[in-house]
Amino acid sequence: MELRDVEIFLTLAEELHFARTAERLGVTPARITKAIQMQERQIGAPLFERTSRRVQLTPLGRQLRDDLWPMYTGFHEGMRRARLTAQGITGVLRIGMIPHNGHDLRRYWDTFRGRHPQWKLQIRLAPFVDPFAGLRSGDIDVLVAWLPVEEPDLIAGPVLFTDLRLLGVAADHDLARYATGSVEMLGDFLHHDAPARPDYWANGFVPSHTPVGNRIERGPMARSTEEILSLVTTGETISLFVNHMTRYYTRPDIAYLPVRDIEPLRFALMWSAEAENDLIRALAQTVRDLGPLDLTNL
Repeated sequence: MELRDVEIFLTLAEELHFARTAERLGVTPARITKAIQMQERQIGAPLFERTSRRVQLTPLGRQLRDDLWPMYTGFHEGMRRARLTAQGITGVLRIGMIPHNGHDLRRYWDTFRGRHPQWKLQIRLAPFVDPFAGLRSGDIDVLVAWLPVEEPDLIAGPVLFTDLRLLGVAADHDLARYATGSVEMLGDFLHHDAPARPDYWANGFVPSHTPVGNRIERGPMARSTEEILSLVTTGETISLFVNHMTRYYTRPDIAYLPVRDIEPLRFALMWSAEAENDLIRALAQTVRDLGPLDLTNL
């Protein structure tokens, strides 16, 4: 089986849809069908059960998928490492960021790169849904997230920055006429919720109750910042945000109200205790050497 045929089989095993597989690989559905038929002839048994309504793997197909996947991913990982070595890169540190202000943190990234030119940084956004899954699966090496983090398998490292919180409401919302917001206001309107996150961590950003004891009701689920903004602009919810949102997400349909009756929020590096390595330790030391940013005065 050629590598391209392996890729076709594994992609179809994931998508379980011929047209989506063809679109993803940039070929025609007929090419996918022909490749699978040839593989089944070579093996001597069906790999997929196909009806007009669905496609699913046969037991033999599942076995082949499980056998081929480590080989396929290992091949691509080996090629990736070879390309990096050819460029003088001996390691890659993958950073996931829950906040959206990566530009504010350039001094950490630039200093790390200057100190360790043999290592490469990859910085990407990380979801606040199931926030620690990327660390536990190995998809990222370091996460930037707000504190507190009280996970026994994770290490909370040095603080990168501290920022204020503000209240975001639709531009035509009743609260938009106020110059400032308060945590107490959250008790009068719905706030969005998010699935698969520890309650204590979510409450670290949005308290469960207002200062006088009114419950802050969670409403519709949101899985991304864009979904939160959509809920706010339509007036379905109001939302606490971090202050740097006013610089990175300025919109005419949202009013941001500074909130002064809640402590600033701290964002820190964190990583899996099992996965700690020289690259992670070097980044943590860089942050300690430079010290945390105070964004509360911006």
